[in-house]
Amino acid sequence: MESTLGIKAVSLAHKKIILGVTGGIAAYKAAELCRLLIKAGAEVRVVMTAAAQQFVTPLTFQALSGKPVLTSLWDAGSGDGMEHIHLSRDADLLLVAPASADFLAKLVHGRADDLLSTLCLARTCRLAVAPAMNREMWAAAPTQRNLQQLRADGVSLLGPSAGEMACGETGLGRMLEPDGILAALPGVLGAAGPLAGKRVLITAGPTFEAIDPVRGLTNLSSGKMGYAVAQAAAEAGARVCLVSGPTCLTSPAGVRRIDVQSAAEMRDAVLGELPSDVFIAVAAVADYRVDAAATQKIKKSTAGLTLQLVANPDILAEVAALPDAPFCMGFAAETEHLAEHAEAKRLKKKLPLLVGNLAQDTLGLDSAELVLFDDLGRHRLPRADKLTQARALMNHLASLLN
Repeated sequence: MESTLGIKAVSLAHKKIILGVTGGIAAYKAAELCRLLIKAGAEVRVVMTAAAQQFVTPLTFQALSGKPVLTSLWDAGSGDGMEHIHLSRDADLLLVAPASADFLAKLVHGRADDLLSTLCLARTCRLAVAPAMNREMWAAAPTQRNLQQLRADGVSLLGPSAGEMACGETGLGRMLEPDGILAALPGVLGAAGPLAGKRVLITAGPTFEAIDPVRGLTNLSSGKMGYAVAQAAAEAGARVCLVSGPTCLTSPAGVRRIDVQSAAEMRDAVLGELPSDVFIAVAAVADYRVDAAATQKIKKSTAGLTLQLVANPDILAEVAALPDAPFCMGFAAETEHLAEHAEAKRLKKKLPLLVGNLAQDTLGLDSAELVLFDDLGRHRLPRADKLTQARALMNHLASLLN
């Protein structure tokens, strides 16, 4: 039997959220975030700093939220001049997006020189920030010290992500996309996610098997699907450990990461993290390694080169065969006959759930079409970005666990 799974929408029904907007080019994304919050059922009040108004006008947010935008400590909207007190008393969350490096420093030192910073200091609700800044500003020692203090103060940090920036540089510091922020909010608000309390162990990325000190065997896995699964599991309330092969990706918020190179290192890391409630093997583990890697660089020769390969351990099969095995989910990237090969793999390894896809339709792309195989049959996830797919996958996983 085959079915098609839908994507569950985030609901913030009846939640009262204050959206704080600080100065930075990412302020334009806050308009879309405001729209998404309202679409999810939230009641939104927007507070803007003077710098934010240099990028987006208050009228934009007034039109989106349907409420006047507050921009100054001296706004007389409450009648008694105490708007910085009254606003948070009725709010469920104060969300600052984007949060500039300057504003993060204000929060750490308790400065209150405008409406938004004063509101943060006087609040009685939860506070979450979505940082946005240049990669060098993000990596700077003062910023990292500030972030450490904000975490200690109980502030929820959403992002940032990595990618191309408005300045033309590439790196970590981009504000999370609005839909990513939206998806994280149920967890920030304390809503019990479908995987709340579960320990989830995930592998991601390729492995690298050394031939000599400068060469090795690997594959085309980017790790994007595994990292998306880790993020979706964390959003669903799980305690997530991600064992990652070599990638260029940044760890999702709230996810503990262990970096490895070879299949043997990945196996040791996985076994060292057990017991766990769920094990999700997304990594593209090399099937073979060189029997005896050279200790020095192998010199080029016209005579050719023969490598003796030996099989790597099958990490998923080993974990699934344990007497106290966690719920095991595997991934199968095939090039043909997906249904036959994926279901055969699931049955051979005695897996309750396996996710299959055609490699040529996924490798190198940010989207995927997936087919889920379990005891009830096949469930198709229509093509979507990998994080959207991962969220739908976590919902299906939760339905099998409950």
